[in-house]
Amino acid sequence: MKKQETDTSKSSAGTTSVAVNFTFFVLYMAALSAFGSFVNDMFVPAMPEMRDAFKCSVSTIQLGLTMGMAGLALGQFVLGPVSDKYGRKPTLMWSLVVFMVAGVVSIFSPDVWFFLVCRFFQGLGASGGYFLARTIPTDLYGGRMLAKTMALIGAINGIAPATAPVLGGFVAHAWGWRAVFVVLTVIAVAVFAFAPKMKETLPYARRNHAPLSSAFRNYGTMLRNRRFMTHTLLKGTALGILFAYISSATFIIQRHFDYSEVHFGLIIGANALFVALGSMLALKFKYLKTAGFVGAMILMVSVTALGIVLFCFNRSFLLYEGCLVPMLFGLGMIFSMSNTLAMNEGRTDAGVASAILGITGYIFGAIVPPLTGLNGVLHASAIVILVLALLVCVFAFMSRKMPADLTDESDADAVSPAMSQNSQKK
Repeated sequence: MKKQETDTSKSSAGTTSVAVNFTFFVLYMAALSAFGSFVNDMFVPAMPEMRDAFKCSVSTIQLGLTMGMAGLALGQFVLGPVSDKYGRKPTLMWSLVVFMVAGVVSIFSPDVWFFLVCRFFQGLGASGGYFLARTIPTDLYGGRMLAKTMALIGAINGIAPATAPVLGGFVAHAWGWRAVFVVLTVIAVAVFAFAPKMKETLPYARRNHAPLSSAFRNYGTMLRNRRFMTHTLLKGTALGILFAYISSATFIIQRHFDYSEVHFGLIIGANALFVALGSMLALKFKYLKTAGFVGAMILMVSVTALGIVLFCFNRSFLLYEGCLVPMLFGLGMIFSMSNTLAMNEGRTDAGVASAILGITGYIFGAIVPPLTGLNGVLHASAIVILVLALLVCVFAFMSRKMPADLTDESDADAVSPAMSQNSQKK
């Protein structure tokens, strides 16, 4: 009897340890992924003050966003093959070091041009965590377990675009623009401090042992992979809708509906929860491609309704918000599905696959926002979002016609979280 109780106790302790480790793992990956949002979105509220401090034009200080995005895109392009060759952990550690150094140096920027260079290196450093948050889970999991992990990371990270501007605005208002980059650096230091708890997830035997120059040829291989590119373009067009919504909502909610900056932050934050809910709901479907198709249908109906509201009934905030909620819910379903299926398809070269997935998103992020302001933000944003929704439906339909990628039976390749051996023993 005592032996049985002891065995039960040990089993229970082991289960608890795994649960704790998995929770930490998901939170840590979400923190890495959030770098992409925080490196730009925290900076936005401080731009008016920085323009005055540096005595430059609005367009010049806005280059800070461009330089950050450029660093994020180029960083992923370079670090993808690097991580496939040298491993995930050294890539993560060095990218965090670059982020921290750039953050510290930017605080002491003597002029705007020096600051812009620092912004590029901040984006470069942030790119490591951003794409590795997709790559590391792909190293560890497959099947439904990969889907669950990606959905959880996406759901938690979904609040980053909403919280980052609010936090940045509060910090800048209280202590000035330099404090924003102090906070960003402190966040990076905290993430770096926990990095040693992670063990390498790409064993030496699975690495790309070809010369680094040839490793970049894997981009061509992934770009020719029809299933991977379908899922990638599905996510890219869906992200385009999200960027169109975020870039237009600040003018629609504050200028058109006359809400304050505080109200705007609260509305955006509340709306972000529906993206997270949609991401989690996708896991309830047997096939993720079906979840993506259903999400696309919800998206199409809500976007059509949104267009009618913005053209014909644009004095009602409740109607506007009533269209946004299902739209964001559908986007969450699509994000969860497309992220998982794209990375599952590209798991043999996960670093390169993650880089392409991330860069595609930033391409849409660079192209779409300016289009929403052409000839009036209300009508332009409605048209842009509708066109992108049609593209989403096309890619979702193509994905649905492809063979199933994930089933309940494909969980067999799931392994333990990437915690250190010491943590697992505990």
